Amino acid sequence: MDHTKEKIVVSGMRPTGRLHLGNYFGALRNFVDLQNKYKCYFFVADLHALTTAAENTDDLAANSEQMVIDWLAAGVDPEKCAIFIQSHVPQVSELTTLLGMITPLGWLLRNPTYKEQLNELFRKKYAGQEDKVAAEKMAMLSEAELSEMSSFGFLGYPVLMATDILIHKAAYVPVGQDQTAHMEIARDIARRFNDIYSTDTLFEPKPLFTSVPKVPGLDGRKMSKSYGNTIDLGEDPAAVRKKVMSMFTDPNKQRANDPANPEGCTVYAFHKIYNPDYQKRCEECKAGALGCVACKKHLFELMEKEITEFNKRRAFYESDKALLNKILERGAQQARESAEATLKEVKKVMKLL
Repeated sequence: MDHTKEKIVVSGMRPTGRLHLGNYFGALRNFVDLQNKYKCYFFVADLHALTTAAENTDDLAANSEQMVIDWLAAGVDPEKCAIFIQSHVPQVSELTTLLGMITPLGWLLRNPTYKEQLNELFRKKYAGQEDKVAAEKMAMLSEAELSEMSSFGFLGYPVLMATDILIHKAAYVPVGQDQTAHMEIARDIARRFNDIYSTDTLFEPKPLFTSVPKVPGLDGRKMSKSYGNTIDLGEDPAAVRKKVMSMFTDPNKQRANDPANPEGCTVYAFHKIYNPDYQKRCEECKAGALGCVACKKHLFELMEKEITEFNKRRAFYESDKALLNKILERGAQQARESAEATLKEVKKVMKLL
């Protein structure tokens, strides 16, 4: 018997806009793999989206729906896992309140991502201004002024994140090697709760390290909506072709037969993902045996079939809203049942029942 299927994995994504290839290779392909090995709960983290954009919810529902469509088109299977919207499980909000009662404020203030996210909010506020001007304004802001840019929900988001995991008694949470700090507060909260109430109600989840291929943006930086350098899931192949032809390459390669450094080339980074014979392409590039235009054209040829097939699957789910709603309601029901069982245990040991 495969006992890994008895272990629970939880993961979610914030619906802040259209998903792109970085999200696909960084998370979605991993979801598809995990659903065959574990009991999985995959959720659209719409409550988390509110922690940094509560004043801008016009597109939240549409973004959530589009995200689920992308998941389904990528192969996330509702027959193998629970797919749901975070806010459709009210037990999450209730347990977040309860766990917030035993979480020291110092833990939240020392959270390394708190300052990082504050800086990100600041950058958005002063987007379009010269880096030097923005840096000078940042230096003049006091801790109090920085805190004014955040909210109670923003400061307490690690408690909500911990709840997402603990409420389903997850054994594992998939993370990259650089994200282990995100896991520690969930483990700390579980441990503190169990110590206070002399119980073993909450499990301490473990990180499940995942191998994620590096997917750069069109300009060589990290692929990100904020940089405007993405290839979005569901894009028309013609639009993708245009983007591929605009990709950053080695600036030292001036002519087609000039030797180049493939490791500094965005096109080659994509060949590593799509081209099974990428090592040969590396040698061709170093030898100056192939021009950048021909290399880009070949890359798009490798990408086109997968993009076209993905778009067909996406169109199927997008055209059947009744099926989409059925999938989400079923997933939410599964998540609510799991969450309610944990919530009852928590309230019992806290003497709230």
